[in-house]
Amino acid sequence: MFRRITVQGIVFSALFAALTVVLDFFQVNLGFTPVPITLGNMGVMLAGAILGGGYGFFAVFVLDILTLAGLPLLDGAGGLGLFAGYAGGYIVAWPFCALLAGLFVSRVKGSGISAFIKVFLAVELFGALFDYVGGIPWLMAALHVPFHKALVLGFYPYLIGDTLKAIVTAAVVMPIRRLYPPSRLTGGSRSSVAVLTDEQD
Repeated sequence: MFRRITVQGIVFSALFAALTVVLDFFQVNLGFTPVPITLGNMGVMLAGAILGGGYGFFAVFVLDILTLAGLPLLDGAGGLGLFAGYAGGYIVAWPFCALLAGLFVSRVKGSGISAFIKVFLAVELFGALFDYVGGIPWLMAALHVPFHKALVLGFYPYLIGDTLKAIVTAAVVMPIRRLYPPSRLTGGSRSSVAVLTDEQD
């Protein structure tokens, strides 16, 4: 997490929120389910893995809030109806996916194949699969279907795609983190506009 909110951190959070919006427009409808294949969750993976848990969460959380407020940011839609529908659970879980992916990726040391595998696993488990913890129960409630049916409609068809997205994310993250670790991208203790601390002057 972060103790300081910096100008750099806010700027990069906005950029990754915008990247997620752009990626979410790339969708494939499967026909038998209302849940599309989307690149939007890869933006979430990238936000957490590159910015770190704190700013990754912040980037996607702000995106969620703006979408909930009615801005058509996710596949041209927004508002309470989007969150109340079949996709609501996935979207609500996104900030936590970025948070967990960022926290675990930041613990990976080195730059070899072992580090790549660890980054991939962190992104796959927490940036991708954790999304279904919120998505599947929400889908069950929205569509009034049992658990096994919700898995068919909103889980099984997306596993291969999520794995491919996690591999691409890890491939992008590995060279970036060597040159620009999260603390350098977000400004660390420099350029702070607020300090999150209990200490008082």
